[in-house]
Order: sequence, then C-alpha cells, then structure tokens
Amino acid sequence: MDDMVLRKTRKFSGEMDCCSNNKMDDCIEGSASAKPGGGKKKNSKTLASDALPLPVGLTNKVFFILFFTASYFLMRRWREKIRTSTPLHVLSLGELVAIVAQLASFIYLLGFFGIDYVQNFITGGNDDDDVREELKLISPAPKEEVAIKPSPPQVQLKGISLGDNEDDDIATAVCNGTVASYSLEATLGDCTRSARVRRKALEMMTGRSLDGLPLEGFDYGSILGQCCELPVGYVQIPVGVAGPLVLDGLEYMVPMSTTEGCLVASTNRGCKAIHMSGGATSVLLRDGMTRAPVVRFSTAKRAADLKYYIEDPNNSENLSVIFNRTSRFARLQGLQCGIAGRNLYIRFSCFTGDAMGMNMVSKGVQNVLDFLQNEFPDMDVISVSGNFCADKKPAAVNWIEGRGKSVVCEAVITEAVVRKVLKTDVPALLELNMLKNLTGSALAGAMGGFNAHASNIVSAIFIATGQDPAQNVESSHCITMMEASNGGKDLHISVTMPCIEVGTIGGGTQLASQAACLNLLGVKGANVQSPGANSQRLARIVAGAVLAGELSLMSALAAGQLVKSHMKYNRSSKDIKAIT
Repeated sequence: MDDMVLRKTRKFSGEMDCCSNNKMDDCIEGSASAKPGGGKKKNSKTLASDALPLPVGLTNKVFFILFFTASYFLMRRWREKIRTSTPLHVLSLGELVAIVAQLASFIYLLGFFGIDYVQNFITGGNDDDDVREELKLISPAPKEEVAIKPSPPQVQLKGISLGDNEDDDIATAVCNGTVASYSLEATLGDCTRSARVRRKALEMMTGRSLDGLPLEGFDYGSILGQCCELPVGYVQIPVGVAGPLVLDGLEYMVPMSTTEGCLVASTNRGCKAIHMSGGATSVLLRDGMTRAPVVRFSTAKRAADLKYYIEDPNNSENLSVIFNRTSRFARLQGLQCGIAGRNLYIRFSCFTGDAMGMNMVSKGVQNVLDFLQNEFPDMDVISVSGNFCADKKPAAVNWIEGRGKSVVCEAVITEAVVRKVLKTDVPALLELNMLKNLTGSALAGAMGGFNAHASNIVSAIFIATGQDPAQNVESSHCITMMEASNGGKDLHISVTMPCIEVGTIGGGTQLASQAACLNLLGVKGANVQSPGANSQRLARIVAGAVLAGELSLMSALAAGQLVKSHMKYNRSSKDIKAIT
C-alpha cells in the first residue's frame, strides 16, 4: 500500500514539474489521461470550411477564376454594345449567366475574408472552456479574494481636492470666488449636484433661504447648454385645461399654464359656447419668420446700390440658393429693404418648418451677408439684427406684414347660446366691442392691441407648451371683430392674429412637461410627412383659444359679471398675516 501511494505521489509531482517547466501541452495530456474513463481527449473543433464540398484552397481558386473571367467577358460584351449602339439592358443568355456567376463569386469572396473571424467566434469559446476545465485538474484551489471597494471619486477644483459629500466646501469656494459658479456642471459632471451646490452658495451669499423653491425632481441635464444657465431650482406653475375646443372639425383640450384665477374657467366657457354653436374655423394666411440685419456704407448712394441689387429679380434666385443651403427646411420667401441715411436694413422672411425658426433664419442671414460682403467689399455689417425684424417688441411692421404664422379664426354663436351660456345678448356685445376693443384701443394709440385680453391666453399656452414667453409681445397682436349675423339674431366673432410665433421642436418644447402638453394637442415634435404642419396647427389652436377667451370675457363685461367673478375666484382665502 505504501509503495502504491509513493508511486502516485511521484506521478503527481512530475506533472506539476512539467507545468512549471512551461510544458503546458504535455501537462494537460498527462492530466487528461488520469481522468476517469482514461484516454486522451480528442480535438473536435468545428471549422467554417467544413460546410464546403471542396478544400478551402481549391474553392478559393475556383471562385477567383470565375469572378475575373465573368468580369472580363462582360466588359468585352458591353464594349462591343457601346460600339454598335446596342442598349446595355438587352442581355443574352451568356451575359445573364456571367452576371450570376460574377455575383455569386463576389459574395463568396466577400464572405471568405470573414472565415477566420467566424471560425474564431465558433471555436474560440469552446477552446477556452476546454483549457479552463483541464487547468482545474492541476491547479490548486484558489484562495478567496476580498473585494476592495474603490474610493469615491475626487473632484479637482483649482487645486482643491474635494469628495462627493463635501458640497458645503464647494459652495464656500464659489462664494469666495475660488470656483466659478458657471463651471460647476463641467467640473462636477452632475447637473443636479451642481444646482444644489450653487443653491447653497446663493443662500450663503444672500443670507436668505430658498426652501420654497423646489430643487429635486427635475432633469437639469435636459436644460444644460440650451434652456437655462446657472440653475438653482425650478418654479411650479399650475396647468389647467380648457375645452373641448372644436376647431376645423377637430376637438382639442387646450393646456394653459397660469396663476391668474378665472382665466382657464373663462376660456373653458368660451369653448363651450363655440362647441354648442357648431365649432370654429381657421385660415392660415402666412408662415414666415423674419430677421433683419443692418449694414452701413460710406454714403447713402452705396446703401441704395445694395438695395437695388437685392430687389433685382436676377439676383433674388441666387440669394435664395445661398440662404437655403444652411438648412433642410429653411426656404427664403422674400426680402424687404429699408434705408435710414447710409444704413440699410434687410428684412429676410423665411419658412422654417416646425421650428419657431429664429436660429435657422439667423444662420441663413449670415450666409447671405458673407456672400454680399464679397460683392460689396465696402459694406460694414453692424448687426445681424437691426430691430426691423422686429422680435419681442410691438412694431407696425409685424402688425402689417406679419411675422411667424398669420391666422384668422372665426365662429358664429347662436342667439340661444349667447343668452343661455354667455348670459348676455348680441346687441350688447356689438356695442361693447366697438367702444372697448376698437374705439378705446384707438384712443390709447394701441399697436396691435385691438382686443380684450388676447395676451392672457397666448401667454398661458406659450408657457404650457414650451414657447418663448417673451414673444408673447408680438404674438398677442390681435384685432377682435364682432358683427351681427343671420338677420341680427346671431353673433359673428373673429380674431385676426398676424404674428403668432410658435414651434413644436427646439427650445423648451423638448422638456418633459412641455412635450406632454404638446402631445395632448397632437402636435408634439416635427411632422415628417408635411414639415411645418404641426407648428401651423399649434398656431391655429392658439387663435381658436384666443377666440374663446375673447368671447367669454366680453360677455362677462357686457353682463357686468367681471368684478363679481374675480372676487369669487381670483382672490386668496388664506390668512395673509399668518403667512408673513
């Protein structure tokens, strides 16, 4: 028995020695022979070439010869056809066979160069598993390893090493100017943490609390570099819905974000009156965003020369091509020039698809200015925007020429609905509209403000759907008309809005809350089939909601209900002394 144990021990020691002497193959063979069942393990690799009827080398030669022979034959045949003016698409049987042979050989040769990869993919995993299995027989049991947790990442801020939990130290560094507040996102790599640190620094600097301003629950990464800089939180504005608004045969539930009581309820009542009267219809008159750069010359004559050059029909097509190449959707519609001394203002009007389009137009304008600079070297570009656009300002040029989407929306409200829902009568509404919206606005020198409260509805929808709230200035240009209809019994009401500036892509429209409101209206994102259709539909909905809001407010004023309703719904019932 002792001799048998000794022989086994020597055999095992010999196997370990062969492994230590780098004779791995011999070692594995020796171990395999000691397996139960005995015998050396057979190598049963599966090769990709096993599927071929001929050896790989011979098959490769056949297809190489076939490919080049077929190619040579086809080139000779097509050369003869070109000489004899024979159509190339008329094929003989031999040419068809040659084409098939060429394609087959090409496919094989293309796949041949991947055989090694495929073979390794098929057999590599099996070979590795075999080696691991054999090594288990000759390797001692591995010792249990203790997992070492990596230390938290360190943030480097101008030589200051800070851990993840030291936000107070970072905020202190922001307060004393060691760290720039605007660089927190790039340095920390966490937008939410950056907002939290910036918020702490703000509270340290001002000595005032921001407890009422929410911080958590917002995706700060979605606004980075596009919607808001230096965030410290977000403001909550409630969203209500008015509707259904029946417009052009479709029903819409209109989202409105506001803190003004009665606004949503009043618009909702107007929607009800329109619905009960058969709905409203809208017409899109124009769709073109504008941008007007200002350029200067040494003399007024040179400025006039450029004006004549731009207005020349022979040059307009070339300028359109230069403008349009900056975007797949931008299409230059027209140019309007105005001169003030030696300064020339060029108002570009452009279709911008489903985007509101200010950036798109600006890119095209810059392209045209670069071209004109070559034609007029003495031209001095003062600014890409010269306020002849005009953006975010009440202006007669927008009121007359339009900017963005120009929409007219109308409805006929029956006498029964006027009395039952709106609690007034048609003659009272006609008189009030003339004295308030028309005469009163004219007396005030209003610019596009011949309405009751169009900006209320426009602002609420703009905030809910991610539009630029500042463009409410020109987007609220509106004239409200009321006339008797059907022999004086019914009311015809319309709103004409020449510059509704909206988009369904870009800017704030991509934020989650605003995108949800656009989705509610069925106009989220770009319209692939008809570019621009979604933003145009949104402009129509804005006009339709304004129509409902005008109808309801004017009825409340005519019936003397405005003060009563605001006292009931637009006043806080909280104890102000307890709050302060």
